[in-house]
Amino acid sequence: MVSFADRAAILPHVLVRFLDKESVLLNLETERYYGLDETGTRMWQLLTTTPTIETAYQELQNEFDVESELLRLHLTELLSRLVENGLLQIQPADVGTASPI
Repeated sequence: MVSFADRAAILPHVLVRFLDKESVLLNLETERYYGLDETGTRMWQLLTTTPTIETAYQELQNEFDVESELLRLHLTELLSRLVENGLLQIQPADVGTASPI
């Protein structure tokens, strides 16, 4: 189960290319391509640039006219597929951040 308190990180073996409002992801290890439509691309952009999945969810909630539970379901499904296909990994929100010292 995905915790929205965690964050999503792009794996080093993944190339991303944006084409208009869509994107293509390439897993260099499996040599498989994955396409995301406009909505999936926006989810990817927010998931990979915000400090937590919850932050991405809140931003998507502000941008799209969609019921909150439906958005949560779609975001969780996309995250699961991306993780399954080796395109993203879920990490605790504080992993990879600078130490306060």
